[in-house]
Amino acid sequence: MYLTKEAKAEIFKKHGGAENNTGSTEGQIALFTHRINHLTQHLKKNHKDYNTERSLVKMVGKRRSLLDYLKKKDIVKYRELIKELGIRK
Repeated sequence: MYLTKEAKAEIFKKHGGAENNTGSTEGQIALFTHRINHLTQHLKKNHKDYNTERSLVKMVGKRRSLLDYLKKKDIVKYRELIKELGIRK
């Protein structure tokens, strides 16, 4: 699997505050970003994998809704997070 338990814990530790704080919005957005980047690389090699493409589109939509929620909740954290993760918009 591309994402080990340790790597996932590291993502949540860096963005969520603690490695067992998996419910934080920032941590979930960072995890979605990691998964989106992985699927994007996969689709560059396998451009006819339409199921993965559909999953990618759904995941981008989920991340967008979490980003919108964070933007309404705390604009400063939102700006820091998109700058750190390299997300446009």
